[in-house]
Amino acid sequence: MNRKQTKILETQRLVFTTWDEGDRALAFALWGDHEVTRWVRGNEVLSEEEVEARLTQEIEREKQEGVQYWPLFQKDSDVFIGCCGLCPYDPEENIYELGFLLTRDHWGQGYAQEAAQAVVRYAFDKLEVATLVASHHPDNEAACHILSQLGFEQMRERRDEATGVMKPFYRLRKNNTAR
Repeated sequence: MNRKQTKILETQRLVFTTWDEGDRALAFALWGDHEVTRWVRGNEVLSEEEVEARLTQEIEREKQEGVQYWPLFQKDSDVFIGCCGLCPYDPEENIYELGFLLTRDHWGQGYAQEAAQAVVRYAFDKLEVATLVASHHPDNEAACHILSQLGFEQMRERRDEATGVMKPFYRLRKNNTAR
């Protein structure tokens, strides 16, 4: 796998690339794992068709919007560890949503924090985004901690369309970032 051609971002330990049609196995390793997707989809298991649709959605978002939840790889080994990136939330107001999701064998190693911090910098410095928003499953304490460390402030709760679960909703403006 030669990921160097499509590199979007790089951190001390991570390389961000773009999804493509050849990434089906990676998509299934992430979105096909119920232990991973329960944080975004509740108890619902994604079918093979839903995982493929998610991959296609990410590819199309990159083509149309120039952003996606970019796949993440360990810089030293090229091992796939998950995704982190942006999705338009309110393009007219220049507001984007930050999201991250890791394969479970990479939880608890600081990768989500490192990736999210890089995406926040990229959003504000390169894309000149006005505001970032984010949400997470109410039981995901790690995501809550990461967003807090990045300077996001909790605004309210919102109902997740996919699951019906009320999730905390956060906002970060450029002048409030913790770098």
